[in-house]
Amino acid sequence: MAPAIPPPQPPPPNSGAALELLVHGVGGATPQEMLGDPRTVRVTGDATAAVYRRTEDAHGEKHPERYRDEPVAEAYCWSGLTSGNGSRALWLLLLPFMVVNLAHWMRPTATGRTRAVRLYGVVVRLVALSLTVLLTAAACEVALDLVAWQCAGTSACSERRSWLGFLSSHQGGWWSQPGRRLALAAVVPAAVVGLLWYLSNRTWSAYESQSPLDATDADACDPDGAEEAHGPGAPDTADDPESARPVPPALSRPGFWYGRRLVARLRAAHTAAGFLTVAAFVMGAAARHDRTVGGSVPQVFGLIVEGALVLCAAVTVWVVCRRGRSESVRDTRLDGVLITYLPGSALALLGVAVVHAAWSRPEWVSSGSLSGETAFRLLALGQGLLVVVLALVARSLYRRTPEPRTTLYGLGGPSVAMLACALGGVMTGGVAQRVADWLDGPGTPGMGGGSIIEGPPVLLSWQASVIPVLLLLLLVPVLYLVVRTARRARRMGPDIEAEYAPEPPDRARTRRIARIRATAALTDSAPWIVGVVSAATLLLGAAAVVGSWTSGEVPGLATDGAAAPVESLVEAAQSTGSWLIGFGFILFVAGGRRAYRDASARRTIGILWDVGTFWPRAAHPFAPPCYAERAVPDLASRMCAWTATTRGRLIISGHSQGSVLAAAAVWQLPDTARRRVGLLTYGSPIERLYGRWFPAYFGAVPLLGLHDSVHCWRNLWRATDPIGGPVRLATDDDPRVDRGPLKDPLAYGRTTALPLPEPILGHSDYQADPVFARERTALLEELGPRLPRQTGGEEGGRLHKSSGRSSG
Repeated sequence: MAPAIPPPQPPPPNSGAALELLVHGVGGATPQEMLGDPRTVRVTGDATAAVYRRTEDAHGEKHPERYRDEPVAEAYCWSGLTSGNGSRALWLLLLPFMVVNLAHWMRPTATGRTRAVRLYGVVVRLVALSLTVLLTAAACEVALDLVAWQCAGTSACSERRSWLGFLSSHQGGWWSQPGRRLALAAVVPAAVVGLLWYLSNRTWSAYESQSPLDATDADACDPDGAEEAHGPGAPDTADDPESARPVPPALSRPGFWYGRRLVARLRAAHTAAGFLTVAAFVMGAAARHDRTVGGSVPQVFGLIVEGALVLCAAVTVWVVCRRGRSESVRDTRLDGVLITYLPGSALALLGVAVVHAAWSRPEWVSSGSLSGETAFRLLALGQGLLVVVLALVARSLYRRTPEPRTTLYGLGGPSVAMLACALGGVMTGGVAQRVADWLDGPGTPGMGGGSIIEGPPVLLSWQASVIPVLLLLLLVPVLYLVVRTARRARRMGPDIEAEYAPEPPDRARTRRIARIRATAALTDSAPWIVGVVSAATLLLGAAAVVGSWTSGEVPGLATDGAAAPVESLVEAAQSTGSWLIGFGFILFVAGGRRAYRDASARRTIGILWDVGTFWPRAAHPFAPPCYAERAVPDLASRMCAWTATTRGRLIISGHSQGSVLAAAAVWQLPDTARRRVGLLTYGSPIERLYGRWFPAYFGAVPLLGLHDSVHCWRNLWRATDPIGGPVRLATDDDPRVDRGPLKDPLAYGRTTALPLPEPILGHSDYQADPVFARERTALLEELGPRLPRQTGGEEGGRLHKSSGRSSG
C-alpha cells in the first residue's frame, strides 16, 4: 500500500503587512537611489551599514491597508563596508592574500571525505603562510640586502645616497659594521609585519565582530518552538547512525560567519612567521660569518639562536596545520596563551638575533649579496609542490562527488592558489628590481660591467624573464575567444530579429545587441583562461627555478656563448620582463594613490573588493576584511526581528552581489522565519560565478536545498548581463526559480509609445522591466493573501510607485 501523502501545509498566518528588503549590488548605492525618494530615514544600523525607509513609510506596518498594491520598501545599504575611505584602496597591495583566501572556499563538493577536506584546508593554509614569508622576505631583500648590505657596503653606491652616509662602511662610524647595518635595517621589515598585524586586528573589530544569530535569537524568532529538526541549529551527526539527521548546508550553520578563534590563531602564526623571517635573514648572515676562521664571536651563540628559531618556526607551522574552521557553533573562544606568546616569542627571538648581529666584529666586511638566493628558491619550490598536492586532493574530492558545472573539474582552487603565488612573485620581484635599478643608477644589477651592486637574487630575474613568454602564450586563447565571440554574434543576428518581429530589421541595432550578448557570454569562458594561466605559470616557474639553480646567473649571462638569436631573445625577455614586473607593481601603487584622491576611482576599486572579500578570512588573516561577516548577520537579524514582531510577509530583494548576501542571510534564518520569506534575485551571480567556483557552498545541492527551505524564490536574468545568470534548478518542464532571459532592450526600435531608443541595460536597472513588478507580486501572493480592498474611510491606497532601485 502506497504511503499516504500528507496534505500541503497552509500558508502561515499573517497580519497583512508586507515588506520588501532591498539589498544593492557591487557598485553601491545611496538610500535615496534605492528607494527613489530624497526623503529617507534610518530605521536601524550605523554609519557603516544600515536599513533605511522613505520618511512616509517609517511606520508602514502599522497601516497595512495603505500598502495593498505593493509592500513597504526598506533599503539595506552596506557600501560603507567596502568603499568610502581612500586608504582602503591600498588594500590592493594585499591582493595575493585575498586570492589565496578564495582558494580555500573553492573546494569541490565532498561527501564522507572528512580527512581529504581537512587536508585541502591544511595545504591552502600552508600556501597562505608561504605568501606571508615571501612578502617579508621581499622587505628583507630590499632593506637588508640591497640597501644595508650592498649599497651601504659599496662606496660608489653609498656616496650617491647621502642618507646612507652614517651606514657607509668607508666612513668607519659605529653603524659601519655589516651586522649593525643589518640590525638597524631589520626595523623596516619588522614594521611591515607589525603593520599587517595591526590592520588585521583593527579590521576584525570594525567589520567581522558582528555576532550572528545564536540560540537565544532563534528562540525569539520562533516563539512557538516550531523549528524543524533540520534547521540551522541541528547537529552535523547524531549518536545513532540510523536516526542521523540531515547535515545542514554549510552556509546555514551558526558559526559560519563568526570564526574569531581561527582568525586570531592564524594572525598570531603569520605574525610570528614574519618576525622569524626577519630574524633568519639577520641571524643567517651573522652565523655564516662566525663560522669562518677567526670569528670574534663564539659559534655556539649562533647555534643556540638558530635552534630556537627552528623550534619556533616548527610551532608556527603546527599552529597553522592543527586547526581549521569550526562552523557548527560560533567560534568565540580564544587561545589566549597561544595568541600572546607565539608572536611575542618570535619578536623576542628577533631581538636576540639583532643583538647578536650587532655585536662588534671589526673584521667583518660585506661583499656581494646577502645570499637570499636559497630562501627565494626554496619558497618558489615549496609553493609549486604545495599547489601540486592541492590539485591532487581537489581532483580526488571531485571524482568522489562530480558536479558538471564545477570549474575546471574541481581544479579551480589549485589554479587560483597558483595565481596567488604568481601575484606574490610579481610584487616581490617588482619591488626588488625597481629598488636595485634605483640604487645602481645607470647600471643594470646582475649584469656586471657598469653595475656597482650585485643586485637582487638571480631567481627574481629568471622569474621576470618568463613573463613575456607567458603573455605570448596567452595570445592563443585570447585570439580564439575573440574569433569565437565574433562568430557567435553573427549567428545571433537572425534570432534577435525574429525575437523582435514584426519590427523592421535594423542591422546596426541587431549587431549591437548580438555583440553585447556574445560578450556577456565570455564570463563562462573565464575558468579556462584561469586554468591556462595557472598551468603555464607553474611550468614556467619551475623552469625559472631550474635555470637559476643550475646556472647561478641571470638569464642574460647564462646564455653567453649561445647562438646569436637565442642570446638576443633571452636578453630581450630579461629586459622586457624586468620592465613589466616593475611596471605591474607601480600600477598597484599608482592605483592605490589615485583611489585615495579620486572618489570615482575609489568606487571602481571598491567593486573589485566587493567580489573578492565576500568570504571569511579562513586561510590568510592579513587578507582584506570580509564584509559579509557584518552584512549577513545584519540582514538575518532584521528579517528575523521583523517577521517575529509583525507576523507579516517579507521579500528580500537582492541585485548582483546583494543577491548572494540575501541568500546567505536566508540560510541563517530559523525555519519558522524562513517560511515567511520570499527571495527575489536579479542579475545574480549565485550560480554563474559562485555555484561554479564555490560548489561546496553554492553548488546544485545547496541551492536546491535553499529553494526547498525558503517559501518561494524567483530569479530574473538577461542574456546581456555579463555577471548574472540563471540558477539552473529546473529538473523538469517546471521552470521553478528562473525567469528569463528577460527581453533587453525592451523595444527594438522607435515606437509611438517609446519614441526614443531604449537602452541595453545589461546588468543594471532590472526594476525597469515590467516582469520585475509581476514576479514580486506573485511572490507576495505565494506568501499569503493580501488584505481585501476597502471602500470608504481613508484613501485606502496609494498611487503605484516603484519600490526603488536596489542595483548598484
